[in-house]
Amino acid sequence: MALSHWPPVSVVMPVLNEERHLEEAVGRVLDQEYPGELEVVLAIGPSKDRTQEIADRLADADKRITIVPNPTGKTPAGLNTGISHARHDIVVRVDGHGVLTQGYITRAVEVLTESGADNVGGVMAAEGRTSFEMAVACAYRSRLGLGASTFHQGGKAGPADTVYLGVFRRTALERVGGFDESMHRAQDWELNYRIRKTGGLIWFSPDLSVTYRPRSSLAAVAKQFFHTGQWRREVIRRHPETANKRYLAPPVAVGLLAVGTILGIIGLATGVSWLDLGFLAPLGYALLLLAGSAMEGRYLPWKALFWLPLVCATMHVSWGLGFIIGLQERPAGPALTNPGTA
Repeated sequence: MALSHWPPVSVVMPVLNEERHLEEAVGRVLDQEYPGELEVVLAIGPSKDRTQEIADRLADADKRITIVPNPTGKTPAGLNTGISHARHDIVVRVDGHGVLTQGYITRAVEVLTESGADNVGGVMAAEGRTSFEMAVACAYRSRLGLGASTFHQGGKAGPADTVYLGVFRRTALERVGGFDESMHRAQDWELNYRIRKTGGLIWFSPDLSVTYRPRSSLAAVAKQFFHTGQWRREVIRRHPETANKRYLAPPVAVGLLAVGTILGIIGLATGVSWLDLGFLAPLGYALLLLAGSAMEGRYLPWKALFWLPLVCATMHVSWGLGFIIGLQERPAGPALTNPGTA
């Protein structure tokens, strides 16, 4: 579909500690060759690396780039700040470690027009560079790692609960008050939920793909998924009707593994042999991970394949523990704004 008039778009990027990926991410936006007017708004948090320096250099080299401060460093605050400074009625969200595929913005505007949706998005195509990152990317894309999420694995075009990143109509963002700044994580899912609750349409298209650069260490993956589990529980606390089997599976699995292991240890300590059967839970889980990794990672280099079961276990257990423990301090909220034109 070729539009007779290509509307101007604003690309909003919340950025924090992204010296490794920022130049590539922004460069891919600027190289989109979108037929209409395009601006990029970088909401820069208080980074501990060279992010600010790189952002300043990029802005000096291209007048389409605007930099605004995000003192909190939190993603939803950065998004709302960026949107408030954006000039156009179509808002494209891009993260500092996301790389748009060629033609992404053009196709997204077409899909937005064709579907009549308030937000469209596509596939989060995880892609690693090191052996460890390749294993993390494989876990993202596989049922063994993150289950059957459409925006991780792809699927048919159609209505969706949520999509990766998103290309929004500003009217939809203003209708629901923007991103909830008390949701430090899972803010995209929560926003899309509110858009749907007000009668809006979220649309998934496999034509849209963004390359995602995964975390580069096991500790970083564990921290990421622990926080994800904590905030997923917060979403369910606020919106109980959103609970489903996919989100409850990790905490249930962690509970079963813990109970089985404890029973097995008690059996060994007391000589009650039937309690030793509790060890079947962690043993069965380990065998499942090894078999599943061999299947899902059969195309990986051997070093990446070595990491895959450990990466998957880290994702599952960290998410589950985060969900079970929950947030230690409940955030004040909801903290909604109205991201209008600055």
